[in-house]
Amino acid sequence: MMSVVLRSGVFSPYYQVTKHGVRTLVFPGAKELLPAAAPAGTRLAHTDIKIPDFSDYRRAEVLDPQKSSQESSEGRRTFSYLATGATAVIGVYAAKTAVTQFISSMSASADVLALSKIEIKLGDIPEGKNMTFKWRGKPLFVRHRTEKEIATEAGVNLGELRDPQHDKDRVLNPKWIIVLGVCTHLGCVPIANAGEYGGYYCPCHGSHYDSSGRIRKGPAPLNLEVPYYEFPDEETVIVG
Repeated sequence: MMSVVLRSGVFSPYYQVTKHGVRTLVFPGAKELLPAAAPAGTRLAHTDIKIPDFSDYRRAEVLDPQKSSQESSEGRRTFSYLATGATAVIGVYAAKTAVTQFISSMSASADVLALSKIEIKLGDIPEGKNMTFKWRGKPLFVRHRTEKEIATEAGVNLGELRDPQHDKDRVLNPKWIIVLGVCTHLGCVPIANAGEYGGYYCPCHGSHYDSSGRIRKGPAPLNLEVPYYEFPDEETVIVG
């Protein structure tokens, strides 16, 4: 079976040559009835193949095969270090730029930042009155308190409060109380200058707040939230 495969397959030329060599060694005087067929299309020597020349890709210091490459190794090593270092610096800078641009793309836009702060002229709010402003999509209460309201809220016993917080911890200037007009119960909008304590009253479920925005009666669990604000001067407040 193997003989049939060798004679008919791609190994046929090699099989013929091997058979001829074995017959010559075993039977030196035997005559070949049929001349051994040379391997058709088979190259047994490669002396005519042109060796590629890579001189264009090699450095001038190592072109001479008779010259030791160790003499120029220091210079070539320095160049390799410089090239590697420059590539690393460029890569790090490119990565930093990509990360910075990616983070910047997720930051708030200019119009959103403009809405994040609101400037209020305090001279427009008379004493004893409350004005409502829209800030970040929520109502903002700015109340100009009277001396009586300031004294009343400062004298409240903290032990009577559900969410104990002294009045001085909720204001920067005792004359002004600034809170978000969002009830801490279910998010309703309270009514200013109303309720049993003269502060804010939420008619939805009956939460009463005093003029410091502290919960005094009703289901609300917490005081009205005090946002961050500052007074650049006596007549102006910036919230946000």
